[in-house]
Amino acid sequence: MKHKYCIILFFCFLLSVPTLQAQQKATPKEGEGISTFLLRHNRAPKKYYDDFIKLNKAKLGKDNTLKLGVTYVIPPAKKSAPATAPVTTPSPAATPERNTKEEKTEKPVSSQKTEINEPLFGKQLAKVKVTSNRLAGTCFYVVSGHGGPDPGAIGKVGKHELHEDEYAYDIALRLARNLMQEGAEVRIIIQDAKDGIREDAYLSNSKRETCMGDPIPLNQVQRLQQRCDKINALYRKDRKNYKHCRAIFIHVDSRSKGTQTDVFFYHSNRRAESKKLAQTMKKTFESKYGKHQPNRGFSGTVSGRNLYVLTHSTPVSVFVELGNIQNTLDQKRLVIPSNRQALANWLMEGFLKDYKGM
Repeated sequence: MKHKYCIILFFCFLLSVPTLQAQQKATPKEGEGISTFLLRHNRAPKKYYDDFIKLNKAKLGKDNTLKLGVTYVIPPAKKSAPATAPVTTPSPAATPERNTKEEKTEKPVSSQKTEINEPLFGKQLAKVKVTSNRLAGTCFYVVSGHGGPDPGAIGKVGKHELHEDEYAYDIALRLARNLMQEGAEVRIIIQDAKDGIREDAYLSNSKRETCMGDPIPLNQVQRLQQRCDKINALYRKDRKNYKHCRAIFIHVDSRSKGTQTDVFFYHSNRRAESKKLAQTMKKTFESKYGKHQPNRGFSGTVSGRNLYVLTHSTPVSVFVELGNIQNTLDQKRLVIPSNRQALANWLMEGFLKDYKGM
């Protein structure tokens, strides 16, 4: 009888283990978002973000922000869950959302690269696992606007200044990482050796950015020519090895404070492929708005412009403006980290559709 009682106790203990794991708890550090919080506790945001929201919804702040001093439940570990890139869910007030469709349709990797080390993404995210081969054989030149001595447009939220170059750079890094995960070769043209992908709402400003290691000139024409020269030199070699090359220039617009704008795109007037790429990007964003905010509509546009970088860079390219840095609603598209990630997700999806010939 005593032996039988011990067996029952043993099975009760086994059944209680998952419950104990599910109740692992911790408090966030200052400036942490959900993605970095999960990464710190060895949970991949792509797999655990939704679980975390369900477990902690009542304790989260506005737009699913973490509160200092509050203890949160960490989702119990699942089988085979290495830390990966932050792919998060945005606030309802802002436009974009996490791209979940691609997670379900990823193909096995057939290329030799299964992991990439890119220090520019920051210490926690430097290791990039290649999870798909959907963009194998492609090469992308990702260029964030301004940088170095030129901050670009400047907006303000309370005492915080929003510098265009910082937000464009953060989204550029997120896009570059997404593309790498899909098997693409990526050239990050504007670089900051210190700033990785950041989860802060208000990004600190600096003048450290370089054009792949070279100081960025203050003179506008020289600055733009420098990045075009860098892209064109790389492209001359890359076109021999990659069947599909594309460049993207990422900016944030500045208009009157009362003017809200959706994401809009410019293409080269000299390249039909550039126009097609811009239109594909717009259609991608339209489909997302239609699905997630059907009553709002999407007013983003596509138009041809003789912008310097579009006319002087050789690869097929697109120029994107992510919103009005002066407008309160557009600012949410920038300051909420999950929205920056969602913008990167959508841009990546646009490139994927362009590659497929849609």
